Parts: sequence; C-alpha cells; structure tokens
Amino acid sequence: MIRMAVKKGEWIKVEYIGTFDDGKVFDSTEQNEGLPLKFQVGEGQLIKGFDNSVIGKEPGEEYTVKIKPSEAYGEYKEGLTQKVPKDQFPKGPNPKPGMILMVMGPQGQMIASIKSIEEDDVIIDLNHPMAGKVLNFKIKIIETNCEPDPPTVCSCGHDHSHNHDHGGCC
Repeated sequence: MIRMAVKKGEWIKVEYIGTFDDGKVFDSTEQNEGLPLKFQVGEGQLIKGFDNSVIGKEPGEEYTVKIKPSEAYGEYKEGLTQKVPKDQFPKGPNPKPGMILMVMGPQGQMIASIKSIEEDDVIIDLNHPMAGKVLNFKIKIIETNCEPDPPTVCSCGHDHSHNHDHGGCC
C-alpha cells in the first residue's frame, strides 16, 4: 500500500490528547468514548492550528504540536463581560462561577461562562472559555482517505438522528 501525505479536503481519522502547558488534559479521543476524531482537513471543522498541523503527515505518524491562541480560540479580550439580571436565567441549576452556558449572540449561539455572581446579577464572560490559552496536542494519524459520514452522523462519529446528547462532542 502506498502511503500518501494528508492533504486539504481529505477526510481523515486521528487520535489525540490535548493538554495545557501545566500538563492538565482538557480533551482527548479517550474522553470521547475512545473513538477517533474524523474530519475533513481544511474545512474549518476544527481549530486552525490543529487542522493545519495534519497536512503533510502520513498514516501511522505521531507528533506533538503547540498551538498559540491566535490559531486556537483567539486571544482573551478584556471587556467582553456582560451583566445579566438573575431573573433572566432559566429555572434549574443555580448559576455558579465557572459554569459554561450557551447564549445567543449576533452570529447565533456561542459559548460563554459565568465569571461572578452579584446580589441581583450574573456577570458572564463572552470570551470562549479557552481563549488566550496555549494548547498542546499529541496527535496520531489513524486513517486517511476516509468516506464522509452520512448526514446524521457528526464529526465525532456519533449518530445524532435519535436526538440525545453525547456530552457535547459536536
């Protein structure tokens, strides 16, 4: 079998471990039911630094890459906090600092986090929770020239046609 380097537009499968500079694991294929991550290279499905890092690699190749915030979730921007009255939060778990939320923004849904709680208000941070962070990945190219998944299957390989959550994989 001829080994071909990964190129833009190709569907591939990888295994990975993502860590911060302090060694703490923030994500891995092991945490996602052990299934390899399948994606189309260069199509913007993943952060830019991860996506670009696979180009030119070959099946079976393992490597590490350090990704700067500009190639990941962007730099942390001061002033992207917003005060929201507590009574605007849905009933359910009480808001707590660090809690991750999905909020509606100008471009649709976005991730935010609760920065602090005041007497009548909740201060939310509209920066992505990983903005400003350097991300380290150990990546192994498992398979190249994969077939795209059917429309009901997301990039992590889960069939979402049955309408239940797989822990936010997509």
